[in-house]
Amino acid sequence: MSNSEQPKSQIGNFRSPHSLGASSDEPKKENVYESAIRSLVQVEQTFLALLADINGVILKQLQQAKLSDPKGKINPEVLDSLNCEFQTLWDQVLRNYRTLPQHSDPYKAFSIENIYIIRDKGHLTENYVRYLTAFTNFVTIRGFDQVAKQTSDYWKKNKKILQGFLNDSTSETSVAVLLYRNLHEPFKNQILQYSLILTRLSQELGECSEKGLVADALQNFVDLQHFINQVLDEASLTKILWKSLGHKARDTLCTPERRINEDSKTIPIALSSGKSSGDRILLFNDILAILQGSNDITCYNLTTVWVDCLSEEDSGKNCLRIITPEEELLLHTKEAPQKALWHWKINQAIRQSLEGKRDFPLWGGSKDCQLLLSRFASYTFKKESKFKNALYEGDWNCGKPHGKGTMKWPDGCNYSGDFHDGLEDGFGIYLIPGISSDGFNCYKCHWKCGVMQGYGICEYEDDTTYNGYFKNNLRNGFGTLRGTEMRNHPFKYTGHWENNIKSGYGIWDDPNRGQRYIGMWQDDFRHGQGIVVTQSGLCYQGTFISGKMMGSGILLSEDNTIYEGEFTEELVLNGKGKLTFPNGFTLEGTFSNQWGDNLQASGILSTCRKEEDLKTAEKIQLDLSELPMEERWQGIYRPFQEFILHGCQAEMEESYLGFHTHSRKELRKSQDYLFCHRTNADAVDTAENIVGELSKLNLLEDMKHYLETAFESTQNPLGKLLKTLTLAFQATYSGVGANKHLLTMAKEEVLFHAEKITEFIKILHMGLQTDESHLCEPSDSRKREEFNSYTLVLPLILPRFHPELYMMYMLYHEKEDALYWQGIIHLGLLPDTQLLEFLEVQKHLWPLQDLTLTVNQRYSLVRDECFLSAIECFQKISTTVDPELKMITFMKTYDEIEKTVARVLEKEYKLPMDDLLPLLVYVVSRAKIQHLGAELHFIRDMMDPCHEGGLHDFMLTALESCYLHLQKEEIRNSCIGE
Repeated sequence: MSNSEQPKSQIGNFRSPHSLGASSDEPKKENVYESAIRSLVQVEQTFLALLADINGVILKQLQQAKLSDPKGKINPEVLDSLNCEFQTLWDQVLRNYRTLPQHSDPYKAFSIENIYIIRDKGHLTENYVRYLTAFTNFVTIRGFDQVAKQTSDYWKKNKKILQGFLNDSTSETSVAVLLYRNLHEPFKNQILQYSLILTRLSQELGECSEKGLVADALQNFVDLQHFINQVLDEASLTKILWKSLGHKARDTLCTPERRINEDSKTIPIALSSGKSSGDRILLFNDILAILQGSNDITCYNLTTVWVDCLSEEDSGKNCLRIITPEEELLLHTKEAPQKALWHWKINQAIRQSLEGKRDFPLWGGSKDCQLLLSRFASYTFKKESKFKNALYEGDWNCGKPHGKGTMKWPDGCNYSGDFHDGLEDGFGIYLIPGISSDGFNCYKCHWKCGVMQGYGICEYEDDTTYNGYFKNNLRNGFGTLRGTEMRNHPFKYTGHWENNIKSGYGIWDDPNRGQRYIGMWQDDFRHGQGIVVTQSGLCYQGTFISGKMMGSGILLSEDNTIYEGEFTEELVLNGKGKLTFPNGFTLEGTFSNQWGDNLQASGILSTCRKEEDLKTAEKIQLDLSELPMEERWQGIYRPFQEFILHGCQAEMEESYLGFHTHSRKELRKSQDYLFCHRTNADAVDTAENIVGELSKLNLLEDMKHYLETAFESTQNPLGKLLKTLTLAFQATYSGVGANKHLLTMAKEEVLFHAEKITEFIKILHMGLQTDESHLCEPSDSRKREEFNSYTLVLPLILPRFHPELYMMYMLYHEKEDALYWQGIIHLGLLPDTQLLEFLEVQKHLWPLQDLTLTVNQRYSLVRDECFLSAIECFQKISTTVDPELKMITFMKTYDEIEKTVARVLEKEYKLPMDDLLPLLVYVVSRAKIQHLGAELHFIRDMMDPCHEGGLHDFMLTALESCYLHLQKEEIRNSCIGE
């Protein structure tokens, strides 16, 4: 502030502050507003002048004392804060003063709302509080005592000036006291002046709308007066305490911002387990300190302190339990009022410490402290435990991490997620530094009682990933372990685990060797019945012991050669066996050495060929007969079953059914995800309302519509279940696993999944029984449309399995489809009429007979004109994977054929089988459906058994007859048209 801005000093006015508020020299007719503003102008003029003097005489010298302090006894940060807050308050007073009208004319347009002590009372009060806080910080560390000693010569010369600022000082008053009084009494008096002005204004206004504003402002400044008195008393008591303590205690506890709130020497309280009567308990505004002897000092940060009043039954009379993250203390008092006061003061101090600000005024109200049980705070664990030396930042409840938080260890380990009762519980991300500087192992899992329990995703430093279930920090249940191409030996295991080792049913993929193992595991080895398929098409089945194939087994080569006999390990034949060649010859005897060019055999060669044996070799199916289908994927179905048995609770959904989370790359970028702010904004349904939604649906079409949406959603439990089953199916039968000898196993697996999911849907459809192990049966009174797996679930889940399943159908029927296609190509060379004539379709059924054309003209017509609607309809059979819809498409094709014939005959006509078959052959040959054999067998295998013996079964048999007819040699090699 420049000197030109500083008004002339009016020290005399300061000496009689009460005269300003009670002056009787003003004209009695003066407007109420004018009176208040005139008083305010005089008060501010006097105060500004005094501030200017104090700044010139005291504050500037304090800054000089800081610069000339070689021993560093004066705290520079605290002194700078005091000076800064003084200047800030001075500037605001000056700005406020300039807003006041200086002559009588402007008073008429000046309203109460424009008076800054009413309008800006909050901002003004905040600046006073900040200044008084900085001032008392300097007081508690005995700053004025140090300054008085440091620059004693200066103060001796200017002591009279310091005394002149005060109206009751004497020559015996020390410099430190004079500095102390001059830097706070003018501010107290100024607040008093504001209160007096507002009091007189309120009295003269009478009853009006503005009186409420004046009353609010007056109460604010009254509270500020109380606050000033309280913080001054606090600072004085704290200063006395520091002086009374020993050097070690003072050095440990003394900080500028710390204030004493209560002392056990003032209101007695002691540790119940205290060994010495000299123990002292000090409650500060930020810590609870316990002094035991002269050297043992224990401090507890109030942000992580909880206090609980114990009943007499728990611990006797007048006891308080102090709870901290790592220990509990028991304090007792002699009298109940002492206990109540300590309990109240500790809770109030905790609350203010958590809020980061003092009450205004101090201890001004009895605010509810129940919310203090749960809070956000930081704490570093020190004692021996799993959290030793870890810094926890997050939610607490009664001394234990509870809610969301982050635990950081000095070695770089980091857990961010949910806690419950002091342990990791819920979803959490655990990072462990790897060997390389930028590598780490990341566990994104569900936790229970401090261990990984439930579903998780783990990404390891070597780029290996695991997606699956855990129990007691170990892989347990269903899971997928994948090693990427960055490894020397990439791999993928999809299956069951037990205590971190592969155990049970699982699939091992070895891309380097081009092999896939499907079967049983034990102790991380292939053990039990299993099947190996290779990229070349070779596959074999047998019993594995500790990773080696032992005993009898069967081997199928890519050229349909079959070996049935003894093995000692993979592809090593040793012992008796039978070798069947592709041409039907057999060799029975003793075999040794590895399968291939080095195979050695001695035995009897039989050249007798049997056609049925050749067909058997091509169509032979491998299966794990010793392992029933319901036992293979228990690790997938069991969590879902437990989930619905527990009532489909939303908080359990991720733990049981899995979740979708960021990749490692996204995790590095997303701090929000480290704190688990995951949302399910795109969820179609929450887990808990699935039962309610399904139980309301009675019609099959309504259920289909709901399930279609549910299966498509990765947030719906049913969708998650289907996705996991799909991943397991793809791991088994895609790529190398697409082998025709596995068709039956794949088909049975799909049908089993449909049946199992239907069971779950029936459970959910009828509602859950309260019994923990059984589910309610459908009530007879509930009339609902019946459904089974073929009508409800299978059509909806088949699209997920169809690519792999249909590929095996094509491979299985490859030879028949090749013959069929030759017939299609051959017949496709013929025009319509010639084809109809060749197929011996009766001419009165020909759609072209009503045209006035010669025979030669008919033969010259563009082909594909006859029965065009039926052909186009039949071509749609490949546009859906639903076997029911495929059959409906074929039935519509039959209807189109009959409609065309009826139009030709101009009457209704039901085609007998002798007339129908040639027309069907015609339509099929013109539709040119590739892999029709695969389509027909797919329909037959997936068709609802209720259609057996019915119209659908009959028509499908007719279509199969057409398919077989087109494979005949006379069709493929006939000389028609020549």
